[in-house]
Amino acid sequence: MSTTYNTPERPDFVRLQYAFTAHIRDPENNSSPEDIDARRMKIYRELFYNNVESFMASTYPVLRSIIPDQRWHAMIRDYYAKHQSHTPLFPEMPREFLKYLEHERETEPDDPPFMLELAHYEWVELALSILDEKTDGKVFFLPGNGDDLLTGIPVASPLAWVFGYHFPVHKISADYQPKMSGNQITYLIVYRDSRDEIHFMEANQVTARLLQLIISNNTNHDSKNGKALLEQIASELNHPRPDIVIEAGYAILAGFLEKGILLGVRP
Repeated sequence: MSTTYNTPERPDFVRLQYAFTAHIRDPENNSSPEDIDARRMKIYRELFYNNVESFMASTYPVLRSIIPDQRWHAMIRDYYAKHQSHTPLFPEMPREFLKYLEHERETEPDDPPFMLELAHYEWVELALSILDEKTDGKVFFLPGNGDDLLTGIPVASPLAWVFGYHFPVHKISADYQPKMSGNQITYLIVYRDSRDEIHFMEANQVTARLLQLIISNNTNHDSKNGKALLEQIASELNHPRPDIVIEAGYAILAGFLEKGILLGVRP
């Protein structure tokens, strides 16, 4: 990380602040400011670093468990020294670390091939738990009968997301670390229920596609009803019996509604 605290146009106290923070972030490459007790600087260094490291370890527990201590701390040190965060909010720090992994960190030979996807999967739980989204109950209603799920426009919860991963990230552990991605995409639906509890649900391609369509459909002016969305999936699958897809899709919609992934339908 480059520093500019010693430029002559800066006031002395600003240069001291830059020197202090540069040393805290990267003590190996930035000497301690003069006239500051070494014992106190050591306390500051350890306090700041340990706060960051412990927060990352608690947000990414599986990633932490599979990376040896030396490599883990080297990675956190590198992030701590080099990454320029774009938010002062402490809960957003894990997202900054994810950006670092994705855009800044140089891949090393011992890195697990699934590291970025695993980190994203673990970050999602925190992101959804702190997401502040409110729903307007006036724009939808609970289905009064089975036909409403097909004739009405399904309304997805803003607290329901769907992702596709090349690795089965929800199964990775110290005992299971695949070396190569599989042939099939792993689809996961993550949602926050009415009690603010986070749930992960593995889904097949059709279920994931249906939720993707519903989410996109909610932002369109010319929205499709449930039956039309299922007919679209049947067409994409080139299925010879669209009625079978619609029947199975209705059961998926009902399951979404029961879990809170769907809030209801609108006319």
